[in-house]
Amino acid sequence: MTDRAHLEFTVAVQDALPGNVVWSPFSVASALALVARGAEGATRDELVALLTGDKAGQVEQLIRLLGEAEDVVVPHSDDERPEIAVSNTLWADERVRINSGFADALTSMPSGSVRTAPFGKDPDRARTEINEDVARTTHDLIQDLLPDGVIKHDTVAALVNALYLKVGWRHAFTESATTPRPFHTPGGRVQVPMMFVSETLGYARTSGWQVVQLPTVGQVEAVVLLPDGDLPEVDAGSLETLLAAPKRQAVSLRLPKLSLKLQAELTPVLNTLGVRTVFTDDANLSGISADPLAVQAVLHETVLKLDEQGLEGAAATAVMMRVLSFNPQQPVEVVVDRPFLLLVRHTRTGAVYFSARVTDPS
Repeated sequence: MTDRAHLEFTVAVQDALPGNVVWSPFSVASALALVARGAEGATRDELVALLTGDKAGQVEQLIRLLGEAEDVVVPHSDDERPEIAVSNTLWADERVRINSGFADALTSMPSGSVRTAPFGKDPDRARTEINEDVARTTHDLIQDLLPDGVIKHDTVAALVNALYLKVGWRHAFTESATTPRPFHTPGGRVQVPMMFVSETLGYARTSGWQVVQLPTVGQVEAVVLLPDGDLPEVDAGSLETLLAAPKRQAVSLRLPKLSLKLQAELTPVLNTLGVRTVFTDDANLSGISADPLAVQAVLHETVLKLDEQGLEGAAATAVMMRVLSFNPQQPVEVVVDRPFLLLVRHTRTGAVYFSARVTDPS
């Protein structure tokens, strides 16, 4: 799995999200890659095309790459340690059978787990338990990932990724220098709190962009990409070139103090990008369960804050799954009130332990 493929995924999804937007490619890719791990056929192909650029063998590499990104501490550093927390949890109802291979692969991940949730018997409690678990991981920055009513009668599972990151700048902004200054939005000029720092930073001016790297005390950096004119679309190749361009030099930077948030249902975005089969009755998630499953919805929430001391962000993605052959609102009624046959058999080999013809059970 290459950085380029991950950038292509990042650009593709971001271009499909409208307006002022913040989201987490890490969180969305983590959740979708785990779904792809359990998918087959066209269901898998469409997810792989978006995540890794048609390279099916790289899904596991992507999962490993994202796992490596959970380590943000700089070895042998005496600086204040950055904070990161990640969870990848499959919540499953007792009505659905989770394949042991999928469960074992998930629980072998440092951040992975499989837990039960009463989607059918008590959907409100299932929603509360998942939201509380996400809130714990995200330090309460995300408290209601699953909105009221999102769990339907046929919802049987949810694959949930949650991320929390807090890290300080290596060169803190001067708090006393933060002042209201103009920011030119598409709708006109507004006043925003603008931070200031003057330090030796990574900087480049190239191809109509200024690029500034803001290092942190961990293995994290913020990169500001400022166009000379209106904000254009940028492809992954151009973005890769811009990210590689900065060289260290003295920079006086004024940057808005930020507090950004997004709550989104990503199903329409993923449909636009070619991920469709997984949402239909033709979905093949046989690697996750022997029961026929399809994705019901993909919910995403992100919070990102930048201030004079550093950055703090949280994100969560929930892939809600439904069972295709289950409809508890219209049960098939079976009343065994006449003679019948009964077999007791071994499920794998079909060997019959007992056989009965029952004409009078009294």
